[in-house]
Amino acid sequence: MSKKRIVVWINILVAVIIVSIVLYVVTKPNSPIQTDVDIVKCIAEKSILFTQLGCHACQTQEDLFGENYKYLKTVDCFYELDKCEGIEATPTWKIKGQDYKGVQSIETLKELTGC
Repeated sequence: MSKKRIVVWINILVAVIIVSIVLYVVTKPNSPIQTDVDIVKCIAEKSILFTQLGCHACQTQEDLFGENYKYLKTVDCFYELDKCEGIEATPTWKIKGQDYKGVQSIETLKELTGC
């Protein structure tokens, strides 16, 4: 390979690196983005989810959270009936002293909890 070709390839490589750096700096967000785990942990701090073994809607609610479901504060009314006084249906979310019956989207829960 001749010296001219080597110089051309080095210039191309340098140009690609510079363009990549510029694109990274331009598209990089200014503030850190809150991760799904952080949002779920925030929701968990401000709510309780009442569920019940065998409840299909409760399973749907759990599926919305996926792996992050484990971070939620939950009460299974099948096993902890004494903690479910006043709970008429499952799933029910208790947020700021108010009950929200049925499956709730994560967006709705973010709004209700202020997360």
